Amino acid sequence: MTEDKKSLNFIEHIIEEDLDNGMDKNDLRFRFPPEPNGYLHIGHTKAIGISFGLGLRYNAPVNLRFDDTNPAKEEQEYVDAIKEDIAWLGYQWAKECYSSDYFQQLYDWTVDLMKAGKAYVDSQSADKIAEQKGTTTEPGVNSPFRDRSAAENLDLFERMKNGEFNAGDHVVRAKIDMSDPNMLMRDPLMYRILKKDHHRTGDTWCIYPMYDWTHGESDYIESISHSLCSLEFKPHRKLYDWFLDQVYTDGVRPKQREFARLNLSYTIMSKRKLLKLVEEKIVAGWDDPRMPTISALRRRGYTPDAIRKFVETVGVAKRENVIDVSLLEFCIREDLNKKAPRVMAVIDPVKLVITNYPEGEEEWLDAENNPEDPNAGSRKVPFSKELFIERDDFKEQASRKYFRLTLGKEVRLKNAYIIKGEKVVKDASGTITEIHCTYDPRSRSGSGTEESKRNVKGTLHWVSIPHAIQTEVRIYDRLFMHESPDGHKEKDFMEFLNPNSLTITTGYVEPSLKNVTALEQFQFQRIGYFNVDPDSTPDKLIFNKTVGLKDTWAKQSTDSNKEKNSTPVKKQSIPKRSGIDEIKKLGKKYTNVPDKKRLLLKESIQQAADNVEIEELEELYGTAVKKAGTRAAVLLGLEVLLDKNAMLLDENAKEFIQKAAEDVNEILAEEGKRIKNKFNIT
Repeated sequence: MTEDKKSLNFIEHIIEEDLDNGMDKNDLRFRFPPEPNGYLHIGHTKAIGISFGLGLRYNAPVNLRFDDTNPAKEEQEYVDAIKEDIAWLGYQWAKECYSSDYFQQLYDWTVDLMKAGKAYVDSQSADKIAEQKGTTTEPGVNSPFRDRSAAENLDLFERMKNGEFNAGDHVVRAKIDMSDPNMLMRDPLMYRILKKDHHRTGDTWCIYPMYDWTHGESDYIESISHSLCSLEFKPHRKLYDWFLDQVYTDGVRPKQREFARLNLSYTIMSKRKLLKLVEEKIVAGWDDPRMPTISALRRRGYTPDAIRKFVETVGVAKRENVIDVSLLEFCIREDLNKKAPRVMAVIDPVKLVITNYPEGEEEWLDAENNPEDPNAGSRKVPFSKELFIERDDFKEQASRKYFRLTLGKEVRLKNAYIIKGEKVVKDASGTITEIHCTYDPRSRSGSGTEESKRNVKGTLHWVSIPHAIQTEVRIYDRLFMHESPDGHKEKDFMEFLNPNSLTITTGYVEPSLKNVTALEQFQFQRIGYFNVDPDSTPDKLIFNKTVGLKDTWAKQSTDSNKEKNSTPVKKQSIPKRSGIDEIKKLGKKYTNVPDKKRLLLKESIQQAADNVEIEELEELYGTAVKKAGTRAAVLLGLEVLLDKNAMLLDENAKEFIQKAAEDVNEILAEEGKRIKNKFNIT
């Protein structure tokens, strides 16, 4: 087997085997067949990615077909939204098709089946038909109308079409085998009466074909070669093939194959349950940024590249599994880290006054737009005597390991000066209203003075109060608190709603954001990634939190599990692994796992680095060359520390990064080159 074929997923293996067995590559054609009864969600992106991905791989057309056979639930609004979502993801369909285009052909084929004695009109109630189906261990019972004559069936079928009967009076069933072990083969429904206007055909039809009858025949009409669907349709394959046997004459015969659908933790995928969230106003609509719909992800700030990377990383599997939502969040962090301009914003402000800064003076300081993108350039940010900083960036009294602002200690203001906490002003309730500091006027970042090179451990972001733009900030979190909100028979999924899934606060941003446009994305430095909500106006900016810089849920989950499993034991009997030991442990396997696992390891390493000192990493700079995984983990930890304080980039760190970039291990070298470029190491 060639190296290329080894890397194929099982669906691609099927296609390659078909080509090897004589199938013409020009006959390859795929389709994505959504039902227009709701908005597409993250679970659909896998099916979209598989079908359109195969189209790209084999240079084959992919149809977008709307399976619009149920006018009671389908609307043009959903059709338009689905088209917008697929185009936004970056895919282009060859033909836009509708199952409703084939209603006449399906009707004509049904007439042929009745003439051949393979379909009949059943006049029983739905309950009676269900009762006669039998069980998995007992055969079904034939309908008393199963042996109607072809003439009577044809007459009733035409009268059904002409609207002479009410819904439920009659249905059409295929005549197959009421004792088949596959219960779907026990005379399945083909048509029902439904007196509803259709979003495309209006009132032309009052009978509508069932999905199983429509699906394969639509594939055949469109010459689809491989009909790909999720695993729940595997039992339907026998019926799919039986229906095709009745109508197939020549040309490409479609082949149904199934893959595991995408299930995501802390998420529900049921359209019915998502609709309930909308109708009961738990969320503001289908595009509420807490929803898993593609339109909601777009509004929240997710990118097509991040979603496509996520789908690619998840891969194509034959077995159902649940993907941790943190992988999706990691993919958007990785993408926005490369693309999003850095800006300064304060979302929980407290006033900081630099007492020795000249009254009425201001400066415009240089600030880098994106250290990951050398071509992103820089901008000017205003600096003045009065600033906003984050309230949790100051403690009146703090431990030795607290590296943010406190009384008597120094920190650096990002792109600006070193300041020292002097005193605080409090209101009558004891809440701090102002922090008074002094600054070193010769310590301005980038000035080249000895004072500017002083090594202080903390760096804070800020905004100048006279120049700041007030903004509404919507902090979104996961909509559900349980990783499997839909997996409890005894409890309703609504019981797991997160009461803190949306927090709205007033923040302040730097003036460079005055003229932003809807959906523009930014990194609020030291906070997370945000984008401009479409509700924004020139007079009122609104930002949505896309994702934090790190996964805070991992820690919450760990803490929660500790509480659940806790028993009265001596504290020292549960040794806690230090940050540096965690980095060493994770590094051992970093270069030897699949991409999906490596992405999760990377995030864990970055989290562990929060509790590491530079001196601990320096001891590992000399790790043996053969231990590429450990060196990669140290490199990622070093990046975290340098993001906090670029002054830690000394000659030893530069040499370590340079060697990593030149390493023979591709994974280590890739990370080394990225970090080398990020910090402009020559």
